[in-house]
Amino acid sequence: MTAVDVPQLVAQAREGRPRAVARLISLVEGASPQLREVMAALAPLTGGAYVVGLTGSPGVGKSTSTSALVSAYRRAGKRVGVLAVDPSSPFSGGALLGDRVRMSDHASDPGVYIRSMATRGHLGGLAWAAPQAIRVLDAAGCDVILVETVGVGQSEVEIASQADTSVVLLAPGMGDGIQAAKAGILEIGDVYVVNKADRDGADATARELNHMLGLGEARGRDDWRPPIVKTVAARGQGIDEVVEALEKHRAWMDERGVLAERRAARAAREVETIAVTALRARMADVHGDAHLGALAARVAEGELDPYAAADALLATLTEAQDQARA
Repeated sequence: MTAVDVPQLVAQAREGRPRAVARLISLVEGASPQLREVMAALAPLTGGAYVVGLTGSPGVGKSTSTSALVSAYRRAGKRVGVLAVDPSSPFSGGALLGDRVRMSDHASDPGVYIRSMATRGHLGGLAWAAPQAIRVLDAAGCDVILVETVGVGQSEVEIASQADTSVVLLAPGMGDGIQAAKAGILEIGDVYVVNKADRDGADATARELNHMLGLGEARGRDDWRPPIVKTVAARGQGIDEVVEALEKHRAWMDERGVLAERRAARAAREVETIAVTALRARMADVHGDAHLGALAARVAEGELDPYAAADALLATLTEAQDQARA
């Protein structure tokens, strides 16, 4: 792969050049050898963007809602970045670009950057490179970054760990009233949106959701209570109310230091993931499949317990690192 001029690329991205932003995200997705250089160059430029995650079951209108939010923020003069995480193609491994097609109205707007990313088998509704891609858009000067997940269920709630504010979308007539009672989805939402509110059952869905939120953990007077907003995103109805709810949540987090805590926790998870990935790579380099396979065989035969085998693997890795330093 041809090396790129990272400082020049970052400078172009700061100027709002979409090709430069696209190149930086491609370096992230491709785990480029220059990835460390890219992240080092971006680090001083990040921290200004407000990251909003949108999740919900397939068919609730996530892409339509995202597009409507882009329009609302653009009317307010905000520069907007969108990461639309799509399922991976079973043939090419790339993203199935359904989200991007539905947001084509913003394709020619220089104040909007839209990127589709494939999950590539990563669970949780996000792509593995999403945290670094968010960092790229942040450094590129986006005021708001909207991260739309693939259609997820209750267990796939990773967006809550990547966004400042998480928006959970539901729609009437899709079984969401029952789904909302399950653990997971009620634990991640900062704002709840009942989309397609012009359909029968929208009021009932909102009431049931409000009831389930009331059965959750006891909240103090100053604690955040997630609002429920009804929208018809296809017609832009209720979108201004969603933006208002988002801004109220952001203000609430700023006042209490919650926003800084969430971002610190997000950074900690990112660092941990990078460290664990590097550790696995070193283990593979030092031991190879043969050493691990031998330990695994002993565990399978009952000669060794898995914790002792892990200790042996780590001890060998430490020994190899000590020898390398010597």
